[in-house]
Amino acid sequence: MSAQGRIKCVVWDLDNTLWDGILLEDERVRLRPEMVEVVRRLDERGILNSIASRNDHDVAMRQLADFGVADYFIYPQISWNDKSHSISAVAKLVNIGLDTIAFVDDQPFELAEVGFALPQVLCVPDAEIGARLATPEFTPRFITDESRLRREMYRSAIERDRAEEEYDGANEAFLSTLDMRMTIAPAAEEDLRRAEELTVRTNQLNSTGVTYSYADLDRYRTSPDHLLLVAGLTDRFGGYGKIGLALVETAGEAWRLKLLLMSCRVMSRGVGNVLLGHILGLARDAGRQLEADLVETGRNRLMLITYRFAGFREVRREGQSVVLRADLDRVPEPPAYLTVEYGARS
Repeated sequence: MSAQGRIKCVVWDLDNTLWDGILLEDERVRLRPEMVEVVRRLDERGILNSIASRNDHDVAMRQLADFGVADYFIYPQISWNDKSHSISAVAKLVNIGLDTIAFVDDQPFELAEVGFALPQVLCVPDAEIGARLATPEFTPRFITDESRLRREMYRSAIERDRAEEEYDGANEAFLSTLDMRMTIAPAAEEDLRRAEELTVRTNQLNSTGVTYSYADLDRYRTSPDHLLLVAGLTDRFGGYGKIGLALVETAGEAWRLKLLLMSCRVMSRGVGNVLLGHILGLARDAGRQLEADLVETGRNRLMLITYRFAGFREVRREGQSVVLRADLDRVPEPPAYLTVEYGARS
């Protein structure tokens, strides 16, 4: 069953798919302009492009560069491995689920191999990919600033990862070299499209798995009984965009954290606890207890660990939700390598 905007990355074959001809037989291959147009349109929607091709890596990358399209493709997998192996590698490197990947190839055998080994992947014959752009899977509900910049954000991430690999020292010492700056502020109207996108796209670091619409979020943004917070992050390599969202119900005897999520792209940066710590401090300063809803989805165990690490403990269950209560005597401070700027509620 299709879901709106579920495809996050399209993985392309090269020979007789992105271009006409077989590169190793004749280097005078011809780029297919209709396929480049599909790649461009996907990129504008914030859908990543990658490659799974049986080819000589250096020769193929040189050809992509000569055509002027190499920069469109993130983590290209060009080797003699099975296409399913290459697609699995892309999913791991981009840190997305296989069910958010589409694979485009001209060969029925390759499509069948991937379909058998990775049934979660959407396999699309090359002749059909243009028409598929009109289907819900390939159509995000909103195209945000982060959508348009997603490829560049991933390219910045590749540079960060390379710098981290080359750094000879402890992880925290490396993080201190990044000049990371985090902002936490009440959501503005212009944040809502990205906020909805975060609830749709974030699975591993989402406390409830609930998807909120633009209209839902706008009601919470203007409600006197709720606090809707967004977090952003930058470092010396560039911006990560809006990477965190929290929804707090403030009307009861205890504040209720209805949703906490962080983008998986910042999982290793140690910033997840900072947004939670800010909410803990707000509740403490308001003289309220703080409880949090957690719905175990099978993919968000990291959120339970995050809550436990911040001093929450289970107090009861309500339907599918585990209700946790915070220890407000232990509000964590942001790490020393991170500068945090807080916005006031309007």
